[in-house]
Amino acid sequence: MSSPPLDFQIQGPAGLLELQAVPAENPGAPLAVICHPHPLHGGTMQNKVVSTLVRTFNECGAHTVRFNFRGVGRSEGQYDDGRGELQDLLAVVAWARAKHPDSVLWLAGFSFGGWIAMKGALQLPAELLVMVAPQVSRLLLENVSALSCRWLLVQGDRDEVVSPKDVFTWAACLSHPPELIRFPEAGHFFHGQLTELRLRLVDQIQKGQI
Repeated sequence: MSSPPLDFQIQGPAGLLELQAVPAENPGAPLAVICHPHPLHGGTMQNKVVSTLVRTFNECGAHTVRFNFRGVGRSEGQYDDGRGELQDLLAVVAWARAKHPDSVLWLAGFSFGGWIAMKGALQLPAELLVMVAPQVSRLLLENVSALSCRWLLVQGDRDEVVSPKDVFTWAACLSHPPELIRFPEAGHFFHGQLTELRLRLVDQIQKGQI
């Protein structure tokens, strides 16, 4: 059973950042930091896919931290088109790693948050990156070949926000492609399939830990 969530506000690059942490029983467990969808389209750390990712990593025995980007919820500042949001992620990771110095880092994100998580993985010594329905138009601008961590990409075939075809085409052309987890019946928000999302991700993550 995981511990109850703990609410914090920490100093970020543009003011206070709101976050929620769930500590694991094992102090040296992996540390998973999760990024939420687009701040200008209703994305918050309470998003259902983000909450599912938190439960997924808790089930895998990890410490989890989710947070609101600048300008969302009680986080101060204004939307910054990914630049400031990456700095928010780096600040949260620095805070969390100070609390869990012996933990390996896992990064994850949904939609816009998947792009920010990838940007973080290109700068930080992450061991695992999990992206759910990532904003593929943004990913085309990144030097993905520099990624060295294990990488899972989850995509629904019926995504009405992100083009599944574009995601699959982009992933297939990479020199270091992700482990692809496809959901033939899933739309962007995985309505009715969040439990399956959690179960399949837990299975895939644990396979890599054996």
